[in-house]
Amino acid sequence: MKLLMVEDSPRLAGVMGKLLRDSGMTVDAVTTVADARAALALGGYDTILLDLSLPDGDGTDLLRELRRAGDATPILVATARGEVTDRVALLNAGADDYLVKPFSLDELLARIRALLRRPPQTAPSVLKAGNVALDTQAQSVTVAGAPLDLPRLELRILAALMGRRGQLLARARLEQAVYSLDAEVTPNAIEAAISRLRRRLEGAAATVAITAMRGLGYALTELAGGES
Repeated sequence: MKLLMVEDSPRLAGVMGKLLRDSGMTVDAVTTVADARAALALGGYDTILLDLSLPDGDGTDLLRELRRAGDATPILVATARGEVTDRVALLNAGADDYLVKPFSLDELLARIRALLRRPPQTAPSVLKAGNVALDTQAQSVTVAGAPLDLPRLELRILAALMGRRGQLLARARLEQAVYSLDAEVTPNAIEAAISRLRRRLEGAAATVAITAMRGLGYALTELAGGES
């Protein structure tokens, strides 16, 4: 799961970012409305954690902007505005949930997980290709019904490829899907991870293949005779 955190408090962003990353999420952290727009233009976020009082504007404006554009990404607002009228205004503007500062980190994590459990409007929660099934909420994979344990990076790669089954996924888009914006990615990191993923899938007799298209990207396809 990939989350965009829009929060201008370094201390709070650091604490929340560590919590979310430790829970298995990829987190991009930005501090302004402008940076949030730039990050969102790249796409690929499963949810947004949004502060309201930002250096260059109000997060509510960004919230309304996203909803007017038809962006249905779940948004959890973290705000110091605790009045009922403020909360009603946020929900009416398109927020899916909100937390009033200060809040419990355990509650933050629980609310984000609750948002991620909601059925996506544009994609199923269980991705299937051949005899491989990936539950995007439980972050688990099975091959022919048997569990396949994958490291976090390989699971993210598989999810990105299965989400575009049979289609070319550009290398740059794949990196955006599995790494945070500030991650230091070595030139052959994706290739090495895909090589390991291929070996695990082959070892589990998965009926899918990951094809590299030199200079373009990768595609996941079903092998002949595999389940669909």
